[in-house]
Amino acid sequence: MKTTTTQSSRIFIAISAILLSGAYFLPLWRILLEAPQYPEGLELKIWLTGLSGNIAQINGLNHYIGMKFIVEADFWEFKLMPYIYGVIVLLGFITAYFNSTKLLWIWVICLVLFAIVGLTDFYLWEYAYGHNLDPRAAIKVPGMTYQPPLFGYKQLLNFLAGSFPDIGGILAGTGGVIAVAVLFYKHRGRTKQTKQ
Repeated sequence: MKTTTTQSSRIFIAISAILLSGAYFLPLWRILLEAPQYPEGLELKIWLTGLSGNIAQINGLNHYIGMKFIVEADFWEFKLMPYIYGVIVLLGFITAYFNSTKLLWIWVICLVLFAIVGLTDFYLWEYAYGHNLDPRAAIKVPGMTYQPPLFGYKQLLNFLAGSFPDIGGILAGTGGVIAVAVLFYKHRGRTKQTKQ
């Protein structure tokens, strides 16, 4: 029974690490802008290593309201995060190989910290772009800021802005949940053994 449980946890940890690896090949997040003049919407996809989507059109709109142009080279995160994330994913595979509860604790803590830092950084990026406006902009609405939502929808003038995890983000989130579930299951199993 113990061997079966050990093997199961090792398999689930490996699956979790594989799902997290998907962030290298699929976009993590997407911001969508919908308006009557853009029936198909404008999209910005955020990857672990860069940006894609309708960047030129979004920058064209941003110019009129005084927002800074979105330029991939301005983001230090795209240079550093792939390496940090790679170490975390590698730690996941090492944890699966050794099936160590101690390593699992370290890995889950790293995953949680990475998620918190990543989402905080994303929020601060959105805040800076939405609030630091050029006073010489062609369109000025007193008291208006243009920060997209961190998650969900928000009306910005005649645009409905949406912000959601993309496929890579969903896979990474699922992998994180599996890792936490395995840790919980192993911890609960140890607690039961201690009581017996």
